[in-house]
Amino acid sequence: MMKFKDFDRRTLLKGMASFPVLGLFGYEFFRRELSDQKEPVDILKELGIDQKMDFSGDLKKNSAQLIRLGIIGAGTRGKTLLFRTGFAPKERIKGMNAEQMEAWMDYADLNVVVTGVCDVFDDRAEMALDAAGHSVKAVSGEKNLPKAKRYRDYRDLLASDDIDAVIIATPDHHHVQMTIDAINAGKHVYCEKAPTRTEAEAYHLYEAIKDTKLVYQLGHQIRHNPIYPYAAKLVNQGVLGAVNLVEVTTNRNTSSGAWVRHVNRDGSPKPGDLKSIDWNRWLGDRPEVPFSTDRYYNWTKYWDYANGLLGQLFSHEYDAVNGILDLGIPHSCMCSGGIYYFDDGREIPDLMHAVFEYPDKGMSLVYSATLANSRNRGRVIMGRDASMEIGGSIEITADGNSERYKDVLDNKLIDSSKPFVTAGGQRDVDGVSSATEKYYIDRGLTEVKVNGKSQDVTHLHLREWLDVIRNGGKVSCGLNNAFDEAITIQMAKKSYTEGRRVTWDPVSRKIV
Repeated sequence: MMKFKDFDRRTLLKGMASFPVLGLFGYEFFRRELSDQKEPVDILKELGIDQKMDFSGDLKKNSAQLIRLGIIGAGTRGKTLLFRTGFAPKERIKGMNAEQMEAWMDYADLNVVVTGVCDVFDDRAEMALDAAGHSVKAVSGEKNLPKAKRYRDYRDLLASDDIDAVIIATPDHHHVQMTIDAINAGKHVYCEKAPTRTEAEAYHLYEAIKDTKLVYQLGHQIRHNPIYPYAAKLVNQGVLGAVNLVEVTTNRNTSSGAWVRHVNRDGSPKPGDLKSIDWNRWLGDRPEVPFSTDRYYNWTKYWDYANGLLGQLFSHEYDAVNGILDLGIPHSCMCSGGIYYFDDGREIPDLMHAVFEYPDKGMSLVYSATLANSRNRGRVIMGRDASMEIGGSIEITADGNSERYKDVLDNKLIDSSKPFVTAGGQRDVDGVSSATEKYYIDRGLTEVKVNGKSQDVTHLHLREWLDVIRNGGKVSCGLNNAFDEAITIQMAKKSYTEGRRVTWDPVSRKIV
């Protein structure tokens, strides 16, 4: 068999002309194999393959309009959203090392102030008020901030004329009503996932927003990791061939990862009681039950407040794949699972499997999850000619039986046991990082490096929302994305709770 080095440059290019995507197995491979030539051959460029990985960090420059923010919900995620918008409590600022301070101070000036804070827990409200007074620009001495006001009822915050837009980071059972009330009050909305808790809420949310000019952004920041739009570009170029199966997974094996969060690592209880938490406001329209820190901190375990694995973790997996393949709502779903490990009074499964069928696309999406094993199974998109594994990076491996890649496989130019395309890559996780942090980093949900510089994708997602408020345009995860995701999650929930296969009727727009 003729070896690769026996090909001359012209013959190589001619032979690969019918396989234009093959250039993607990399410039460095050819640099090594053609090292005896004076100039290495950039096969990607010569074959006209688009090598550019677009980065959404360069948004419009006009931030002259000051936007006054209110935050509703100042728990773990709310605190993160404040930080990524450029606000931090004084103690957190004092605790930063030089590298952390430099990274935080390097955030773009979003020209926002926090004028309103609402949380039912006094401790969290005080933290948010403290953060509102300490922004990137205030710390650098460039801006004096107005004092934020604390609200105990979010409707009073929404009624304020001093607030233009709100960030909602409450438990899921409040998302839809708060969003609708904010829209009716004329406020722009950034709301964390999951978009809804029930099927009915999905329709209410859609109807409330569809005809307004207000900007709604669902909190799926992965769309600002440039490897995901790049993955979509590769799929559209036919690198994988016809996609027929997608597998997405969740594997976690810690108490915190399974939403047992009402105690500290040393076993001591976290703070909170009826004196410091307004329990009735926290419950909202949910059934009245006695106060417990279990329900307050671990609300994700109960159907009254959330959809567990589906709303908290599958939502990320669906959004990642939907951004690449434009899946939309599936035709049907079958979901099964159970509570097999965490016998702690929870209602929502700790193990779950769901199969979503897309016959019009000739493919299925499979979700498999466990909260009692941390083996990394990743996300895989499978086509007739190659498979793509995508998380914090992209790896594409040719199928050993591919017709498209047959010649180069036979000639040992690529190996079906190894990736022939790689792109992206996340920072290393240091020894003190949590398993949860590593889980999100591995999936590209936190930081991404662009031109050697770390960028936080949550910061970029918030920037985009504010940019569209000021300058118009379209957010990357708006109402239609939220509706499709909500219905897909509700199909899996309905299948699991009713023990049957469900379908989507696009005419009546109902799950049947």
